[in-house]
Amino acid sequence: MALFKRQRFLMLSAVSATVSVAAFPLQVLSAQPSPVDEGVQQMNILQAIILGFVQGMTEFLPISSTAHLKVVPVVLGWGDPGVAFTAIIQLGSIAAVLWYFWPDLSRIIKGSVRAISLKDYYDYDLRLALGIILGTVPIVFFGLLIKKFIPDFDNSPIRSLSAIAVASIVMSLLLGLAEQVGKRQRNFEKLNMNDGLLMGLAQALALIPGVSRSGSTLTGGLFMGLERETAARFSFLLGIPAITLAGLVELKGVVEAGLSSASIIPLVAGVISSAIFSYIAIAGLLRFLKTRSTWVFIWYRLVFGVLILGAISAGFLKNI
Repeated sequence: MALFKRQRFLMLSAVSATVSVAAFPLQVLSAQPSPVDEGVQQMNILQAIILGFVQGMTEFLPISSTAHLKVVPVVLGWGDPGVAFTAIIQLGSIAAVLWYFWPDLSRIIKGSVRAISLKDYYDYDLRLALGIILGTVPIVFFGLLIKKFIPDFDNSPIRSLSAIAVASIVMSLLLGLAEQVGKRQRNFEKLNMNDGLLMGLAQALALIPGVSRSGSTLTGGLFMGLERETAARFSFLLGIPAITLAGLVELKGVVEAGLSSASIIPLVAGVISSAIFSYIAIAGLLRFLKTRSTWVFIWYRLVFGVLILGAISAGFLKNI
């Protein structure tokens, strides 16, 4: 609980900082970026750090980082930071996962290599590694389909605030149902390759903005009878290839398009901020789920979605 108290303090501190952002001339904090670099909207260091905080604190909680990275800057009057920026700062989240789970990853990799060399295809570490690989296939497959058949997907209505709000509400209801009917009887040692594929299909739902990769996989894990902590832990491991691929693809595109030094510095600041707060979120969520349910996130997502729809209806927010 002490960790979550520190998180709440950090969140309050960030909110107070964002209030000053709107009024303070941030040019003194960094060189002013060029008008708009390809794929990355105009951003300064403090804005990037705050969005890194938003990314880090929401990537691994089942509340959708995409939704918050879209809503928070719009509410603050900064506009949409761009798909490329949000994908690149996810690399900070990947660094945090690797940092936190390195002992597990090291064991899985070494165990898999040993099992292959001994032709022990029933080895637990090998089956877990294959489960992660199989679980990555659906999101890559459907992601490529979207790129091919909906080339303008990033600017489609499905990324609008109203669509994100609806996705948040629907996923809150599904997670609530999973909490009610899930058996929560299987721990991490009882995972198998089928679990990887099924959770991978749930992960593919995160291609829809507002669904939340962590939220969809945690929901899927509970429906599959996994313990809450086990579902979250496997979700984090499963997310490593998917989030890394997304970040690297966008990074490659942005680098090829060319970036000014004024855009690189905020990006780096955002990645570092994302890494720090992602680590806090991972440790905090796993500790939280050992003894508590996901209802706090269910209610948060429901209220979050309703508030967005209400703000759009009242004209406080544009449905962009």
